[in-house]
Amino acid sequence: MTDTVEVKSPEKDVEAKDQQAKASNMETQSALPPEETERLSGDIIAALKTVFDPEIPADIYELGLIYKVELKDDRSVDLVMTLTTPNCPAAGELPQMVENAVASVPGVGVVNVNLVWDPAWTPDRMSDEARLVLNMW
Repeated sequence: MTDTVEVKSPEKDVEAKDQQAKASNMETQSALPPEETERLSGDIIAALKTVFDPEIPADIYELGLIYKVELKDDRSVDLVMTLTTPNCPAAGELPQMVENAVASVPGVGVVNVNLVWDPAWTPDRMSDEARLVLNMW
């Protein structure tokens, strides 16, 4: 059993609500207690918010670069992320920074970061907080 941390995206709101409605009808069991899953999820998101693209003054979570975070029963974490562009000068270091940040969360096991280019990142994925920081309204 795995738990997935919800990563919000404006264009996916309707789809996410449909999926949540379907998921609420399913019973799942995790080896981790719900309180521990909630704590780890919050701590993982907080860790992701400490990682900044060196060229952009907003964290990668608020930029929408994190597509999926999956917390597994053995406490390992699988992340799917992208970068703002395949030509990003930080392409070599950002995934390692993400892995290190999440691995520093107490109680987290092995961290696997998968860098993807599909779907491509667009500014629509940014949160309101990132838009405010970058003055992109």
